[in-house]
Amino acid sequence: MKLGYLEFVEVLRKQLLNALHLQEQQIFFKKKAIDNKDRLFVEAFENSSGKQLCGIDVKDLYERCMEGSSMEPISYSVQDEIEKLKTVGMLEGEMTPDSYQKIRKYLFVKPLNKKAHSLELEDAVHKDVGDIACVVYMMLSNTNEYFCVKIKNQHLKQWKMTKEAVMEEALKNTCQMTPPFIYTNGKNKSGGSFMDNGAFCLSKSDKVMGVQLCTNAKENGAVSVFFPGVLQRLAQLMESDLYILFTSRNESSIYSVNESNLEDIKDELHIMETDYDNGIWYEDSLSEELYYYSRIEDKLSVYMEKVKVNFTTVNLKEAH
Repeated sequence: MKLGYLEFVEVLRKQLLNALHLQEQQIFFKKKAIDNKDRLFVEAFENSSGKQLCGIDVKDLYERCMEGSSMEPISYSVQDEIEKLKTVGMLEGEMTPDSYQKIRKYLFVKPLNKKAHSLELEDAVHKDVGDIACVVYMMLSNTNEYFCVKIKNQHLKQWKMTKEAVMEEALKNTCQMTPPFIYTNGKNKSGGSFMDNGAFCLSKSDKVMGVQLCTNAKENGAVSVFFPGVLQRLAQLMESDLYILFTSRNESSIYSVNESNLEDIKDELHIMETDYDNGIWYEDSLSEELYYYSRIEDKLSVYMEKVKVNFTTVNLKEAH
């Protein structure tokens, strides 16, 4: 007999209580706790910084249950992740440069809207581009959805690492875990890898209508815009500077500046802005801005309208 969702959550909670020898208050369930997702929080350990919690995406685990997995392997996989967290000693006590070498491969980046997630960004290691924050997290699982915790500025000091170096490492990891992927607007909406020369080509229609950029995992796929070399490669394929519209946290639309119609792009952005103005903020909303990538400067920034300036020639002798 299959369990209902809340029944599954409670059974999992009881199993973890017994297996991890925790008290009732040390495992608790919250709906829409982080990123608008239901989480089962497990108190992994306590240090000088306070209680360290693991947030488990229970809906993902429940889907595995509905697909036929029994409770035992699901519970064991959760226990295993928590034990790994304890064993490696991530974020426990004082960390050293040697600690960074142990955890660097677990770093990854998620894109968040700065305004909607302002509290989460306090003291978090992140890089801002317009209204988007690229935030560094640490994970101990094969998917971002399990046991991820934000890296804080205090950790940089303990590791004796710069924010730029840690961000570069995290973006490189994220790119390796979830490589960039594009979909075209053709009838078959074909998609694929495009980073290698000769691996992909774009038609005139693709340059006019734009392509969708994401990752092969799609979840948080808009982060692919910030992967090393991605915009350079897309600009090469488009043979142009780029307009970038972040349609969601999971993907972005990339347009050729030379071939696309800017007014059509603005119309799409206006529809998004209207939703925001009316108080509609979707779970995966990311940005309210249009972005521009310059090939010459190799720079991504918020698009600014060019101001037209009219010049008038004046004879200074006559003016006086």
